Amino acid sequence: MCRCGHAFDPVEETPAAANVSSLYEPEPRKSPPMFVVAALLGAALIGSLYWSNRSDAPRARVEAPASRPAAPETPQPRHAAPSPARAAEPAAVAEETPSDPAARVAAALAASRAKQAAADGASPAAAPAAAMSLEDLVTRLSPAVVLIQSSAGRGSGFFVAPDTILTNVHVVGSDSSLTIRRADGSTTTARVDASAPAFDIAVLRVSNPNADQATIRMGSVATTRVGEDVIAIGTPLGFLQNTVSRGIVSALREADGSTLIQTDAAINPGNSGGPLLDRTGTAIGIIRAGYNGRDGLSFAVAIDHAKAVLDGRLTPAPAASGASQQYHVLAPTVASPADQQRNDATKEYERLIAQFARRANALDDEWRTFMHSCYEGKIAGAFDHQWFALWEPKAMQGAVSPGCGAIFSGIRREAQDIQQGVIAAEELARRNDVYPGSRRELLRRYRLDYAGWDR
Repeated sequence: MCRCGHAFDPVEETPAAANVSSLYEPEPRKSPPMFVVAALLGAALIGSLYWSNRSDAPRARVEAPASRPAAPETPQPRHAAPSPARAAEPAAVAEETPSDPAARVAAALAASRAKQAAADGASPAAAPAAAMSLEDLVTRLSPAVVLIQSSAGRGSGFFVAPDTILTNVHVVGSDSSLTIRRADGSTTTARVDASAPAFDIAVLRVSNPNADQATIRMGSVATTRVGEDVIAIGTPLGFLQNTVSRGIVSALREADGSTLIQTDAAINPGNSGGPLLDRTGTAIGIIRAGYNGRDGLSFAVAIDHAKAVLDGRLTPAPAASGASQQYHVLAPTVASPADQQRNDATKEYERLIAQFARRANALDDEWRTFMHSCYEGKIAGAFDHQWFALWEPKAMQGAVSPGCGAIFSGIRREAQDIQQGVIAAEELARRNDVYPGSRRELLRRYRLDYAGWDR
């Protein structure tokens, strides 16, 4: 129908017209192959990355040090020409910039660290190394810790110089010369060079020092913090040489004018005189005491006191304080097998002497009765027990009354039994190497110190 409303008769499509119209029908569009699309996308991505890297390379090189504050630049005149060094800098940066992005980042970090090290006045090689493992630290420090043998027993000590050892006064006792046993089993001798009983610190000098002797560096309690890790090395029980234990700084204490480091590291008799070390292997204290009757409560005297003794500085006398009674010196010193045998023999000797002392006191009563009823005369001389006069030819200047012979004979038999017992106990103690001074002291204590026992 026409827009004017006139209707046209339908015209039949002839075969020729159909052929003509078919010439203008569009054919279905065919999609390009997928590998062509992928290749085009890859080329576009590579191109964008290439141009992005070229535009960002100088920025990564120049801006990498911005992680630390930059030094202020010297003001330049407004129209001044850039200095040759500054003008040449971009070219040099562009020249050194690696093509690999990872290499560029590594180079930028290295440049930043070098710049910071130079600003701190140190070369890049002087930067602190990674922390040493505990195993490596113990391996390095153990040869510096030694076993100390004295007449008082066994304790620990450590080298702070090839010829200098620090330990406790109560470890060396009254000895002036001591035996030092190193971790490798070798031994040497050392003499007491200085001591500070107020702080329980003794300085030993080795007779024949080794130039390559391992030593331990001394630190300061001023840098010690409560809660930090500590390591103790020593000879617990007197024979477990170079035993390592670990703990923390539990507290810092003041007692009797000295600074003590409290720790929960496993400390036992025999550890006395050994080092208390921080995590870097620096000595911060000398182990010296434990809390009476408690485990996990041990103390080391601050290394600062030892440094003062080494420097020859006068140390103050201990301040009067009731708190000191809480801290008891560790038994230094664990006895060697020979020392232990001597100690046991001394105890047995005291037991026997105490037994004969009780019999001697009982005989005193019988003697007084005898003197009152059966003896006419006087006793010359003074004795701990008056019946000791039985072995003194001129002491009994009188006569036994008639009818008292049996009583006198009984007293004499008991006195001889005591005499023989004391002589036997004395011989047994001598064979077991009980010190003569110890034997004499016990005889005096029990009032049996008499020179005529062997008469």
